[in-house]
Amino acid sequence: MPTLISEPDNSPVDKARIREMAKAEGFDAVGFAPADIGETPGDRLQEFIALERHGDMDWIVEKAAWRRHPQALWPEARTVIVLALNYGPETDPLTHTGKADRGVISVYAQGRDYHDVIKKKLKRIARGLIRDHGGDVKVFVDTAPVMEKPLAAAAGLGWQGKHTNLLSREFGSWLFLGCIFTTLDIPSDAREEGSCGSCTACLDICPTNAFPAPYQLDATRCISYLTIETKSHIERDLRPLIGNRIYGCDDCLAICPWNKYAKHARELSLKPKPALTAPKLAELATLDDTAFRALFAGTPVKRLGRNRFVRNVLIAIGNGDNCEDLEVVTPLLQDASPIVRVAAVWAVGRLADAESYNRLRDEITEQETDNDVLTEWRLSKGYQNESA
Repeated sequence: MPTLISEPDNSPVDKARIREMAKAEGFDAVGFAPADIGETPGDRLQEFIALERHGDMDWIVEKAAWRRHPQALWPEARTVIVLALNYGPETDPLTHTGKADRGVISVYAQGRDYHDVIKKKLKRIARGLIRDHGGDVKVFVDTAPVMEKPLAAAAGLGWQGKHTNLLSREFGSWLFLGCIFTTLDIPSDAREEGSCGSCTACLDICPTNAFPAPYQLDATRCISYLTIETKSHIERDLRPLIGNRIYGCDDCLAICPWNKYAKHARELSLKPKPALTAPKLAELATLDDTAFRALFAGTPVKRLGRNRFVRNVLIAIGNGDNCEDLEVVTPLLQDASPIVRVAAVWAVGRLADAESYNRLRDEITEQETDNDVLTEWRLSKGYQNESA
């Protein structure tokens, strides 16, 4: 956003007043951290990149120098105000995991897009800060090269758990974060000394073993990365492990024992839409672009696009082992998108008997020109049965 500017009045900043404004906007926690967070978070980021655990998220590499230090992004910044909004679910996010006919969408994506909700609130608080104390401000919500989690830890809002996400004694795993950078010097809050102890629940539950070690994440194996960030085909060996998760994954968050202290979200706009809570996979597979946009309007899922979303749905259908779903999968073998066609071939290979599969392969591949799709036909069940 454009920088909001006013001459500072040099009077001490009233932190209590800022907390009042944040509470009035619906935020659940506020903390203050110096814009200098030290070298450790940046060093960990560089190690993450060096090990190529970022996958095809090239934007992490391109803006790593800004991301590793707040003052590299904005040299004039002196303080970061970190604000947290609770999005705690009312039901266990793991309830529908493994249901063959239903898809699981991450809790955060079942309601209105949090970027839109939080940024408006941050802007209003930033204007109030300028009105009361002057100075310059910039607001950020997750889309800028800012390491919100280390900043939140430095601001006393919690600590990063073994799954690398922020944990809070009061809200468990369920906090959206937003930041206000300011040129004002505001006293910092004390760090919260939290601990995961010997617990490894979040590491143990991960379906794809995406944690090489405690406090380390290999994003290329994370289901959230695979179903949201990957722009092409999901690796064949990882598809069965995704189960029925079609947008994101909450497993490592939901299993955390600290959630016994978590509260339900108060922000009404973040409440899940009924249509997005365990939707039927067979219905989602039939979505064209118009229907997809209508169903997911205003939610984070819309940014994924119809093709990659249907790719995810087809993988979930293939994992469901319900032969009746062949009726909705088969037409997608000739979808306009190669990403969809590859996933459809894989799903048919999981659901069809050898005779039906080989018949479909012979009918479809005569007209197929995409090498990735042809390779998928070659590697799946029909080819293996022929070779036996």
